Amino acid sequence: MLGQTYGCDELVVVCDGELTAELDEVLALYCERYPVIKALRLPKTGTGGCANAGLSICRNEYIVKMDSDDISLPERCELSLYYMARHPSVDVLGAYIQEFDSRTGKDIAVKKTPSGSRAIREYARRRNPFNNQTLVYKRSAVEKAGGYSSIQRCEDYDLAVRLLMTGAVARNIPRVLVRYRVTEGNYGRRRNWANTRSFIAVRWRIFRSGFSSLSDFLVPSALQLILFILPGRMTGTIYKKLLRK
Repeated sequence: MLGQTYGCDELVVVCDGELTAELDEVLALYCERYPVIKALRLPKTGTGGCANAGLSICRNEYIVKMDSDDISLPERCELSLYYMARHPSVDVLGAYIQEFDSRTGKDIAVKKTPSGSRAIREYARRRNPFNNQTLVYKRSAVEKAGGYSSIQRCEDYDLAVRLLMTGAVARNIPRVLVRYRVTEGNYGRRRNWANTRSFIAVRWRIFRSGFSSLSDFLVPSALQLILFILPGRMTGTIYKKLLRK
């Protein structure tokens, strides 16, 4: 993020619980070297709580979200913020991600998302219409939607739907702006019972809110249960071949 072609004047690093000694050393070094960095240390809180805490100390309206293990392409901020400057009505903006093998660096698949407002809203009835790793949004829009929820998983999808329900204008740039690291444990985590249960619970909340239909709840929930039951190798193949481009 410090190597972006359009630099930031504030970089908030939220630490969810204790860090290793090595990470503490690196963070201290960078905080000393780059005054734009603010380190916010929290007890073990969870993704939603950490995101809300980080937002609470940000002084800017436009927030570029970044996860710790992904790689933003150098022009990510420049292209995203230029787009929002050209389209001031847009409240939330995403882009494509390139998934790659963490061990070999080899590209696996591109995860594409719909570009237009109507397509995003339709897509959101069953799946998250954004790649969470690419999001840029207006802080005021997220606050209007109630911020991140305290659920343990799928909190990004939950927020996306609430943003749309509160009238947020959404777009996706049809271009890869983030490289997403895939490890051997990624597909395993996606098919464990805790993740499956959260997946279904969030879709039930979305259905109960009136945003989606009963079939929009039943179809993806059934598919998630099938993925949970299938062997891990088959799950990985389905994600790569059917759910990615």
